[in-house]
Amino acid sequence: MTAERRRRFNGVGSGQSTDVSEPRAADAGNSPLRVLMLVNRIRYGGGAERALAALATHLPADRFQVAIATTRPSGGPLLDSLRARGLRHLDLNRRGRFDVLPFGRLVRFLHRERIDVLHAHMFGSNLWGSVFGRLARVPAVIAHEQTWSYEDQALRRFLDGHVIARLADAFVAVSERDRNRMIELEGVPAEKIILLPNPYVPRPQDPSVDVRARFGIPADAPVVGTVAVLRPQKALHVLIDAFATIAGSQPEARLVIGGDGRCREELERRAAERGVADRVHFAGWLEDVAGFLRGVDVAAMSSDFEGSPLFALECMAHRTPLVSTDVGNIGEILGDGEGVLIVPRRDPGALARALEELLRDPARRRAQAELAATRLRPYEIDSVVRDFADLYERLVAQGSARRSGARMHA
Repeated sequence: MTAERRRRFNGVGSGQSTDVSEPRAADAGNSPLRVLMLVNRIRYGGGAERALAALATHLPADRFQVAIATTRPSGGPLLDSLRARGLRHLDLNRRGRFDVLPFGRLVRFLHRERIDVLHAHMFGSNLWGSVFGRLARVPAVIAHEQTWSYEDQALRRFLDGHVIARLADAFVAVSERDRNRMIELEGVPAEKIILLPNPYVPRPQDPSVDVRARFGIPADAPVVGTVAVLRPQKALHVLIDAFATIAGSQPEARLVIGGDGRCREELERRAAERGVADRVHFAGWLEDVAGFLRGVDVAAMSSDFEGSPLFALECMAHRTPLVSTDVGNIGEILGDGEGVLIVPRRDPGALARALEELLRDPARRRAQAELAATRLRPYEIDSVVRDFADLYERLVAQGSARRSGARMHA
């Protein structure tokens, strides 16, 4: 990439125009491919946002030049960290569902910077990215589905199967379960789906983080913990209900919930209603998950649905035994009864029994956590980013070959 073109790529906010008829990828050669990652917003640091950040900051710099774009108002520590790493941010700042004018800026950016790969994350951005990526003649357009319930929402199923899947060059699924649902329930062509899990990236650690000291929890008290964006999908009221059952037989037990989100007040009320408000602690936003897990005996996930949950990978990396609802690729990566205890969704009684089983058996906790740690390697960032890098280059090469063939037959 020439110095002038690199300057233009980094100049996200510039108003320069580019001849849209000029071929984009034909001169790639040894120059880095230009990648734009598109997502609705970066705010709470949920799984999709962290997966995007991991890829954006770990793709080999000699092969890829990466920028990010958000369609809705964004901010917070994760976005700040991306900017601090030198990633350029195109903020479309849409204010509502029908606010489509900002997409003109996206199309101009795609043309001006001659983007080779548009990688969209999550449904809204998958739809807009597929439509405008094709209109802007981006050589490779990728839609990335992190997961959803695949229930009701007939319009979404139609758009996934007949618009996004048709326009995108590849549709990434993060678990085999989601891949099957995309094919069976949405009609996405099997050949369009690429199965790639979310990556694990170690987070910064802070030796001063001590969950037990912060909340005055005795060293020998049993502690259940989770970290999540506090939204309905996570069904944390089920975890609170399960903990209320545990607290009846283990009065010293505590539940610590890390993360923030729109359900926090509702969850605090739930804990009060169940009579355990003094034993359920809300830790708020935190970056040092390793420090959090050091103070936890057993981790829990109570979600209604997941794709490739990053919290499960955190537990594997930090040797914390996990109890989880039967969601996403949990069974694929950990094995029910081996590296994780799996329980049905929306069953606080089953969740309470599994948590108590581990809380009362330190040897089993250690064995389960050690086995889980041995299965982490395929999900580490260097493995996952290598697969995405190869996908990008393959799709751009295929796009260039199609255009060359079309010119020869014109």
